[in-house]
Amino acid sequence: MALVLNEEQQSLRDIAKEFLQKNAPISHFREIRDTKDPLGYDKVLWKKMAELGWAGILVSEEYGGFNFGMMGMGGILEETGKTLTPSPLFATGLLGVSLIELAGDEKQKKQLLPKIVEGNLTTAFALEEGSRHAPCNIATKAKKEGNSFVLNGEKTFVLDGHSAEKIIVAARTNGGNDQKLGITLFCIDSGTPGMEITRLSMLDSRNVAEIKLKNVNISSDCLLGELDNGFSIIEEVLDRAQIGMSAEMLGNATQAFEITLNYLKERKQFGSLIGSFQALKHRAAIMYSELELTKSSVVGALNAVDEKSNDRTRFASLAKFKAGETLHLVSNESVQMHGGVGVTDEYDIGFFMKRSRVAQQIFGSADYHIDRYATLSEY
Repeated sequence: MALVLNEEQQSLRDIAKEFLQKNAPISHFREIRDTKDPLGYDKVLWKKMAELGWAGILVSEEYGGFNFGMMGMGGILEETGKTLTPSPLFATGLLGVSLIELAGDEKQKKQLLPKIVEGNLTTAFALEEGSRHAPCNIATKAKKEGNSFVLNGEKTFVLDGHSAEKIIVAARTNGGNDQKLGITLFCIDSGTPGMEITRLSMLDSRNVAEIKLKNVNISSDCLLGELDNGFSIIEEVLDRAQIGMSAEMLGNATQAFEITLNYLKERKQFGSLIGSFQALKHRAAIMYSELELTKSSVVGALNAVDEKSNDRTRFASLAKFKAGETLHLVSNESVQMHGGVGVTDEYDIGFFMKRSRVAQQIFGSADYHIDRYATLSEY
């Protein structure tokens, strides 16, 4: 398994880095937050990202995409993590594309994927129903009535759910709660009568939505994949999501570390640069070592998807656990090393601590993934 980027992957990452530093530095995130933008991202910027091909990184060439794989997507997500760029890339380019590619029929792929590639369609994945990640715990019901389905239930923590044009809903069509069999996916227009979508702002100023479904009547054409057998698709998409989030968290941690190193080289106390103090050098060395270990686990997991490894799920849990642990450490240490100013809004470093607390919970905390890794390893 290659742990080094090839020439194309490195080139894609370099372009992403240059584009984001020029068009979406951290001040862009601050502006979106302070103006309370109704979308939560800049639509013009998203269109430019789509023109660069980022929305179609995971889309097959026959549907207008680039089929560049998770290594390509991971490199871009890592760079967006460094600049804290708000965009539909994760919810649409990774989650939506993966669900449609893996579960959709030919008609759905031809209808939806080219629009995503062009930046003209955004999606959200409505899966969770509780405060903790529990992918099998689906109580939302979809009852078949003739040639249609009627959905009732509530979804929570739907990333970018308030702005997406299509909501992909996991609902139970058979079986009881916590059973894998009997879960079905549906791709629904966000304006469908009976859907009540409420935007919420999280600690890190990113958007999620609560979605209530009350007698939502949809055609059977909205069925995405096989009836009752959606969970195997959800499992694979969640692996990709956990790995993609790990790449973004690696970017978060790397940038927090770089900002802190620069601060240690500038800030003086008692007439000396604080970076010359032995205790702070040791703490910085520990952060550097953990970042290097995280890079290896993230690259290994990205490769596992592209190479269709049988160990994909274990790699996903290892990467999400390690990225969560490292981002928690680095963001804490970074704020502490900045002293009192580290918790003020004037300094960017506090944004990384807030992002770390939210990102750690998305699609499973470190505790969830260390337990899953142990179970899969038959400990």
